[in-house]
Amino acid sequence: MINLAVKPNVIWAVGGIFSLLLLASIIVSLLQWRNPHKDYRELRLRVNSWWGMIIVFTLAMVLNRRLSLVFFGMVSFLALKEYLSLIPTRRADRRVLVWAYLSIPLQYYWIHQEWYGMFIIFIPVYAFLFMPMRMVMIGETKEFLRAASTLHWGLMVTVFSLSHLSFLLALPEDRNPMGGGAGLVLFLVFLTEFNDVAQYVWGKLLGRHKIVPKVSPNKTWEGFLGGVATTLLCAWLIAPFLTPLSMPHSLIIGIIIPIAGFVGDVVISAVKRDIGVKDSGSLLPGHGGILDRIDSLTYTAPLFFHFMRYFYFQS
Repeated sequence: MINLAVKPNVIWAVGGIFSLLLLASIIVSLLQWRNPHKDYRELRLRVNSWWGMIIVFTLAMVLNRRLSLVFFGMVSFLALKEYLSLIPTRRADRRVLVWAYLSIPLQYYWIHQEWYGMFIIFIPVYAFLFMPMRMVMIGETKEFLRAASTLHWGLMVTVFSLSHLSFLLALPEDRNPMGGGAGLVLFLVFLTEFNDVAQYVWGKLLGRHKIVPKVSPNKTWEGFLGGVATTLLCAWLIAPFLTPLSMPHSLIIGIIIPIAGFVGDVVISAVKRDIGVKDSGSLLPGHGGILDRIDSLTYTAPLFFHFMRYFYFQS
């Protein structure tokens, strides 16, 4: 018999997410049935990809904490690999990139050991100092500053920022009897991704005034504010079942997550526009690449983690 590593509330929440996906699949089928001549292929691909992502995420979360860390480490690996495939790198730096990839298992090892001190400084300090030194030893100075800065920025976004999501699993379970670490992860991921969907839907329905037309032409103030209001309501409703958040704090988080998620989205959009690509990859049909799917989490994960640690998990 398999002993699940999560609280009952997390199981119920996962069941609710699967119910929402089932409803979305039914709606897409009904839309296609009522409008057979209209192409809903992209929408269907998006929903199908969500099924795959949620199933994999759920299995990684509920079975074993080590499996969860491996899963999130793989997400960081794929995100960094995708980033490095998009960003022009110097031929001389190929050996340095090996060290960048090796930083991933080390960063997640600190989480496994629950060593917060090393976790929080390993990439911002040690990797930051080591990578340029290794580049200097190769002896190539042309475009050195660009190469060093783009590599470290990539590590900060795809490894350091995302790894905060995993460290939620290492926080003391007894401080969150409702959902434990898995409840915090599910709460954060659901609200972040739901905010993306809500901003998209509200933007499609009411969008008129663009926010950053040169970076992301489809982003509108109506979509942004609609997403903030919807996510705020969801945070207030869900927080008591998965987190130790008080009502005022759940409302604060309900504002932080949609704003930070929006910023993460447009920052990655700016990177893609700079290098002239629409999507960061094609791994997820209908969504693009890994970076397209986790762009908002690169901002929401560290902000949510440190908010929770400061107010609820200080020793």
